Amino acid sequence: MATTTSTHDVISSDKVEGTTVYNAAGEKLGTIDDLMIDKVSGQVRYAVMEFGGFLGMGTDRYPVPWSMLKYDTAQDGYVVPIDNSQLEGAPKYADESPPMYDDTYNTRINQYYGL
Repeated sequence: MATTTSTHDVISSDKVEGTTVYNAAGEKLGTIDDLMIDKVSGQVRYAVMEFGGFLGMGTDRYPVPWSMLKYDTAQDGYVVPIDNSQLEGAPKYADESPPMYDDTYNTRINQYYGL
């Protein structure tokens, strides 16, 4: 992952994609594959995290509410308050069959994570 030093609190999406995501215990959960951005507000709603699979094959994508991710400079990655067992039961989809991010799906994700 390329990093940049900046005095600004913004980052390009291409620098976020591929960033490692850890749980609070410091264990790697996956990497950020994509960002889902609200078309009206322009705010990032979800980081879609890749988890599982081998060499990009058979990986699942897990939309995690952006507000749950906290960047940790010591780990050079994001930390989420999610453990492996929570992630295994979380809303997910295969790369080739992304869901419609409609109100029903958004509600399902947010309710799962208690938001």
